[in-house]
Amino acid sequence: MATRRITSLLSRSFLANSSIRSSAGNNSRWERSISRFSSSAATEEPITPNVEIKHTKLLINGQFVDSASGKTFPTLDPRTGEVIANVSEASVEDLDRAVAAARKAFDEGPWPKMTAYERSKILYRFADLIEKHNDEIATLETWDNGKPFEQAAQIEVPMVARLFRYYAGWADKIHGLTVPADGAYHVQTLHEPIGVCGQIIPWNFPLLMYAWKIGPALATGNTVVMKPAELTPLSALYVSNLLHEAGLPPGVVNIISGFGATVGAGLASHMDVDKVAFTGSTATGQTILELSAKSNLKQATLELGGKSPFIVFDDADIDEAVNTAHFALFFNQGQCCCAGSRTFVHERVYDEFVEKSRELAKKRIVGDPFKQGVEQGPQIDVKQFKKILKYIKSGVEDGANLETGGERLGSKGYYIKPTVFSDVKDDMLIAKDEIFGPVQSILKFKDINEVIQRANNSRYGLAAGVFTKNIDTANTMMRALRVGSVWINCFDVFDATIPFGGYKMSGHGREKGIYSLSNYLQVKAVVTPLKNPAWL
Repeated sequence: MATRRITSLLSRSFLANSSIRSSAGNNSRWERSISRFSSSAATEEPITPNVEIKHTKLLINGQFVDSASGKTFPTLDPRTGEVIANVSEASVEDLDRAVAAARKAFDEGPWPKMTAYERSKILYRFADLIEKHNDEIATLETWDNGKPFEQAAQIEVPMVARLFRYYAGWADKIHGLTVPADGAYHVQTLHEPIGVCGQIIPWNFPLLMYAWKIGPALATGNTVVMKPAELTPLSALYVSNLLHEAGLPPGVVNIISGFGATVGAGLASHMDVDKVAFTGSTATGQTILELSAKSNLKQATLELGGKSPFIVFDDADIDEAVNTAHFALFFNQGQCCCAGSRTFVHERVYDEFVEKSRELAKKRIVGDPFKQGVEQGPQIDVKQFKKILKYIKSGVEDGANLETGGERLGSKGYYIKPTVFSDVKDDMLIAKDEIFGPVQSILKFKDINEVIQRANNSRYGLAAGVFTKNIDTANTMMRALRVGSVWINCFDVFDATIPFGGYKMSGHGREKGIYSLSNYLQVKAVVTPLKNPAWL
């Protein structure tokens, strides 16, 4: 049920590919190993993942190396809070080594001087290797992050391969223009790589964010120093080894695991980093922007937080709207920057919507993400777990009606029962703040003008969902909502070709699609006088 609901809302071209993979039996050994367990339970003994952890060191200049200090930090299993592995902890010295390797690879190495076609072939080979190692990669992602294995194996890892094929296709199609000018001049524009790119990715979608950032950077000829989230470093290290197996030259991509205060801040303020890209909280994004400006005024793209409205009009198909709103909020344990976390419902259908949403949340299957049929795994760590429970408590104290959930599930790990609030008011914390957890807040509205004003009354502007059968309503809403993505009668459609990013305090720039390429390119104008031109 979980997979069917998720896949029905994602891009059709991707789904056709994943359904072929599934029918071919690529996941059969996993299905056999997990089907004998109950799909309900956070309290049962967790499944031991069948994967070897091969890469825990820093990746610098094509080699896996210990940190200069020899220090490590633990990455934890959110199902239990137990240590999965100890990972090398980068320091400023390691950062300098990684940046120096990336600088040499850009200035002297073959990558930016390689033909675009040769670069594209490496990216295509990498996509093939992602597919070949689909289950191992998905296992690491689930183990380190807590997301359902079915979601990782059937949706996210294939989407990573799709994204790299998309950017591989762009590599030899990036070019400038010939520009007419007043006078006898030949004018052309060159699109050139920026240089060394610092990239900082979050823990909620580690692999997808890796692809969103590294894909366009490599397609345009740049080199990269990436910091994965300290909570989820394993999959980035694993797939970066595959990237080198595909033929990537040393120093082009460097992975330095560590903490934001040292490695993250160091990337943003490093004088030899030419551009920084960050996905994460708005507060941290502000710090990244400040450090970028104060250092060498490096370019910054930021994909930040959100408090996205999901708006249901009275003419909508209520059952479909309930199912989609449920998915929009609870997908990935609610740990999604564009989650439809403000569910606005027209007063004529409000009571029916609340009742059906409550019953659907009660049926949601929460448990060990390696078990077949599980829709919701644990939250990422104890800090996020406590934060979500604190917001739930505030909702009750502020007078919202707790329809279901609201408490921990089991006694081990970071599981929270799917939670639904009704009678939510705009000034409540659960309606204003980004909770990043399985907490649905349902608000009532009367008319279109009112809901436009209320939906836009937020410091965020990342995404929105609109459910209506009226084309005039849809056309009005898609233009009125001040957000970067509007999904109409659907949600979370993340095709490789569709740009994603925010208005207001949800960030700068766009990920995915053709617009992402401009984040990694400089435009140079070249002017040459013409002597006795045949034409102008």
